[in-house]
Amino acid sequence: MLRHQKTPTYKLIYLGIFCFIAGFVLNNYLINGTLFTLSQEEKGPVEITNTSPDKVSLSLFWEVWNKLEKEYLETDKIDYETMMYGAIKGMVDSLGDPYTVFMDPTESKEFSDSLGGTLEGIGAELTAEEGVLKVVTPLKNSPAEKAGLKPGDVIYKINEEYASDFNLFDAIAKIRGPKGTVVNLSILREGLDEPLELEITRDAIHLESVTYEKIDEKIAYISINQFNETTSSDFEKIVSSKEFFENPPEGLIVDLRYNGGGYLTSAVEILSNFLSNNTEAVIIRQNGREDEILYTSGIPKILDIPLVVLQNEGSASASEIMAGALRDHKKAILMGTQSFGKGTVQEVDTFRDSSSIRLTIAKWLTPMGTDINKAGLAPDIVVEIKDEDYETKFDRQKDEAIKYLKNLETKK
Repeated sequence: MLRHQKTPTYKLIYLGIFCFIAGFVLNNYLINGTLFTLSQEEKGPVEITNTSPDKVSLSLFWEVWNKLEKEYLETDKIDYETMMYGAIKGMVDSLGDPYTVFMDPTESKEFSDSLGGTLEGIGAELTAEEGVLKVVTPLKNSPAEKAGLKPGDVIYKINEEYASDFNLFDAIAKIRGPKGTVVNLSILREGLDEPLELEITRDAIHLESVTYEKIDEKIAYISINQFNETTSSDFEKIVSSKEFFENPPEGLIVDLRYNGGGYLTSAVEILSNFLSNNTEAVIIRQNGREDEILYTSGIPKILDIPLVVLQNEGSASASEIMAGALRDHKKAILMGTQSFGKGTVQEVDTFRDSSSIRLTIAKWLTPMGTDINKAGLAPDIVVEIKDEDYETKFDRQKDEAIKYLKNLETKK
């Protein structure tokens, strides 16, 4: 791995810089987004080239680097690897895209663990927008959700330190921590005049990607909490189970609330259970290329069951792909509130030293060509959660979905 090679410093930095310039690279942290994955080995060797030598000169970079190396007072504290990663992060951050982020090996592992469902902390997906740390969604049944953290909340302070003083990864590192420890967050929330103070006890976050509940003999409920590596197979196990197959529901609720996304391919695989084989699932649009259309495959298991999809402002990315496709093909009605509005696709690229980058490479559109980026999906039936619902733990949106499906039954 790069950090263990006895390579001259200038070569190490040169390779690190140009790995970004010549290669495809990566995105943000706990907002999982819509992801492709590709390792550097799959892509082949990096060709070191400078496509714009007349526009960009690295002489200033090396001038500053050499000055630090020769004249900085505490030269024993210079960490060349940290300097290299810092230089690459600064270059990536200059794009101003909150979903394009470079991650060093430690951050890459944490990101991978978050998709794999193993982490400790408060259980919230975060992003950085215009210099503020913002909550995309608290994970279901997480300490963050139980403490009252909501999508759209701005984290103003972390244990009395201003969140704006840290980059996204450093802020997340301060919020995360061992099970049983406490973090204090000051929250700015629309409609509140003063910051909201939340004391949250960290816990082990077990992300069960799919859960199933039989409401009654006629209505079933499936909650998809994240589109990770196991989500598609977990979903398949439920809809292929003896209970589901022998006694299929007459109405189904699919809950995508607080689902911040994950792997695009996982969403398409799950859509294949609802839509006929070779049906358009999503349109991928890249600069200078023809649109790529991803299609469903296989035999659908839930083709003609009345379907309600629950969504809210914490439903993002792959969740919106699924919801948008089901509505475009007239397979479901959307109920709840406006979704988050993340309509871009990121590619995860892992380098030889285990650092990685999530790079925005495309935007996605619904099968009918709707661009939801920064707009979100409007629900067909708006159901707002009221303040008293949080206090009484009443799930008004789920209750309204059950009523809607039961009403369909009475009309038959």
